[in-house]
Amino acid sequence: MIDAPQPASPRMVWGVAALLTALSDALQARFPVVTVQGELSGFTRAASGHCYFSLKDADGQPAMLRCAMFRRAASMVDFAPRDGMTVELRGRLDLYGPRGELQFIVEAMRRSGEGALYEQFLRLKARLEAQGWFDPDRKRRPPPYARRIGVITSTGGAALHDVLTALRRRAPHARVFIYPTLVQGSEAPPAIVRALAAANARADAEVLLLVRGGGSLEDLWAFNDERVVQAVGESALPVICGVGHETDITLADLAADLRAPTPTAAAELATVARQQCLDSLDALERQLRRRVEQRLDAAAQRLDRLALRLARPGDALARQRRRLDLLSQRLGQVAPRTVSMETQRLRHLAQRLAQVAPRAAALEQQRLRHLAQRLDRALPQQAQRGAQRLEGLAARLQALDPRQVLARGYAWLDDGQGRALGSVDQLHEGQDLRAVLADGEADLRVGRIARRER
Repeated sequence: MIDAPQPASPRMVWGVAALLTALSDALQARFPVVTVQGELSGFTRAASGHCYFSLKDADGQPAMLRCAMFRRAASMVDFAPRDGMTVELRGRLDLYGPRGELQFIVEAMRRSGEGALYEQFLRLKARLEAQGWFDPDRKRRPPPYARRIGVITSTGGAALHDVLTALRRRAPHARVFIYPTLVQGSEAPPAIVRALAAANARADAEVLLLVRGGGSLEDLWAFNDERVVQAVGESALPVICGVGHETDITLADLAADLRAPTPTAAAELATVARQQCLDSLDALERQLRRRVEQRLDAAAQRLDRLALRLARPGDALARQRRRLDLLSQRLGQVAPRTVSMETQRLRHLAQRLAQVAPRAAALEQQRLRHLAQRLDRALPQQAQRGAQRLEGLAARLQALDPRQVLARGYAWLDDGQGRALGSVDQLHEGQDLRAVLADGEADLRVGRIARRER
């Protein structure tokens, strides 16, 4: 007899989510609560308040564990976690389903000492600070309107794109010189030093931007190298350092003339916004235009006043003529009146002389003769002074005579009725005019009128 074959047992097939769930349950059952010690790396805090980072082996072994600490647990931490710190974490192991990655859910964090790399950072910082590389007196103010800007960074990083975008937006007129260099790894420090030396030797730029994107303390360690710090401090050109994110601080930041929180901020610190420059120029233009208009208005008013004084010289001449006539009348009245008064006075004295004693009469007669002599001398002198004054007034009157002005090549225009013309507004084409010249008159007719701009 031949035995019939037995049916095979059914094969177990897992779904991905089911397998990950089973593994997660197994991990939680095997490791319900775990305390692990390591060094923080890549610590970030999201806007939601959750924290994400990696925990490296504190003994330097190449091992790393991804960690997540939710907002409730993060709010109970009584210090500010940062890269390089050695901490003790208490929590549970879990599998992150969407990516199938092992992660550690942190429920508590306790500080257990800072990592070796961060301790090295602090020691190097203290030594360089004692040497004076971070002194404020060493720092220079970058030029506010730099037209040539040098950028020292990696050509493959996002920092270069961010810097160029910011410069193109704020100062499109500025020329940009790029000095490529490594920004991470053991070869980065000498490469950065060479790039700084090349930028200073060529002197193409007015200010240098030393920039790099964010990263962990290890990623940014090249900017903590003593050679880089000294090269930044010795640079003949001002250096603006923008390495990492706002919370990242490197020794190169402290040695630079100006520290920027990000590469984009470094570009903004090196330039003045184009719109701000245009606004300043507009304000200066308005101020200059206002000052010029004020000067022109004042000059125009002064010119108008002078033109009014020169427009009718006949009025001034008539006033001087009337004054001269008045002085002549007064001069003609003064001399006869003076003679009459002196004659009356002499008669009175003669009457008194006839009444006094002979001696007194002789004295009075002598005094009268003396007075008569003085009177004879005074009258010609007074007449001469009057004549001299009259001659001076006549000379001034002659200087104001319009005929003297006409003799210098000028002409007196009137409308034929004796009314003077001083503006083109009083004229029209075809109008008959009369021009008075020094030696005669001429009849004119207006053919064209053109106004002269002031």
